[in-house]
Amino acid sequence: MNALEPILAKTRAEVSRRQASMPPERLPEREGELRGFARALTAPGISLIAEHKRRSPSAGAIRDGGAIEEIVTAYERGGARALSVLTDGPSFGGSLDDLRAARAATALPVLRKDFIVDDYQLHESFAAGADAILLIVAALSRERLEALHTTARGLGLDVLVEVHDAAELEAAAAIEASLIGINNRDLTTLAVDVERTHQLLPGVPQGATVVAESGLRDREQLERLAAAGVNAVLIGESLMRAGDPEAACRALTGS
Repeated sequence: MNALEPILAKTRAEVSRRQASMPPERLPEREGELRGFARALTAPGISLIAEHKRRSPSAGAIRDGGAIEEIVTAYERGGARALSVLTDGPSFGGSLDDLRAARAATALPVLRKDFIVDDYQLHESFAAGADAILLIVAALSRERLEALHTTARGLGLDVLVEVHDAAELEAAAAIEASLIGINNRDLTTLAVDVERTHQLLPGVPQGATVVAESGLRDREQLERLAAAGVNAVLIGESLMRAGDPEAACRALTGS
């Protein structure tokens, strides 16, 4: 069974509910300037995008207790250069309130990590204070991917285009994505292969910023990725499970 399809079905139903409750014209004005998510990932060395994730379909509950403000400020002190906040409710237990709280608590740029399938989500992301959004190639037709990418960039949002195989990388290149995430997790089976990033790297367009995602836990892995030309890593589960998230970040960043 394709593990992505039931998640997308729940997402579409939830987006329809939110849009009926809060039409686009009633969304609040954005507070605060865009913080430059993509720019933060081009600093020297490999950049850590530290993720807040309450639970997942594959891992179940990840962390009990601890306010999001406490966790993301620990990430910031530990040397993270950006945040990722899971806002999907049905499958991951997140919300846009989590994103707002994270942004208010830190100075770091924030990625809204969700299953973006509709223009409405782009406008609510901007209104809620996101600096970047995620587009998952496996979840979208090529036409929809291009349209959402264009709209998001028009709003000023950075776009992390996520791929997990060569065909999806080709789709990301076709829309001239400048920020490409290589997910070591196959979203159709949920299996993780940490070598996937290394296998796909040769096909990444020259000049694109590369983010490795999933299955990464230690400094040795990060150093190997940096040597191969990866610009950033997105790590959530191991940081969320850590007793001391700040120390866990420092162990990864060497700060």
